Amino acid sequence: MTENEKLIDQFYSAFAKGDYKTMQSCYADNATFSDAAFVDLNSAEVKAMWEMLCKNGKDFQLSYSNVKDKENGASADWVATYTFSKTGNKVTNRIHADFKIVNGKIISHRDHFDFYTWAKQAFGTTGLLIGWTGFFKNKVRTTARENLAKFMRTN
Repeated sequence: MTENEKLIDQFYSAFAKGDYKTMQSCYADNATFSDAAFVDLNSAEVKAMWEMLCKNGKDFQLSYSNVKDKENGASADWVATYTFSKTGNKVTNRIHADFKIVNGKIISHRDHFDFYTWAKQAFGTTGLLIGWTGFFKNKVRTTARENLAKFMRTN
């Protein structure tokens, strides 16, 4: 296993245990993160996001696979299964992650998943009907940002 693969294994092993402090230690001080809900987070925000998700997750389970070393980084596939707190719906989200790694730390982390598939599970009929729209995606992003900002103010 390469050093990059070890770092990503450490990250997801910690995530599966809800160990946000170890997850945070995997990131560089100038790290960035983006996915369909949390866009262009800086290092402080991404570290707080993982803490928030670990502390607030209901029935959270994680599996990961296909951790692969790449030039200047790594990639992995992971599956998160949890209860979406806003609706109480069960979600299984299949995600592909791409990482840029410098000096043994993640400097860029991008998660890719099908937003519409996620929205249908998380929001039920509402997600089915409008989860594919830009309006709905922007609403989810705004709410995610607001929740993260509130979490950061109180923790």
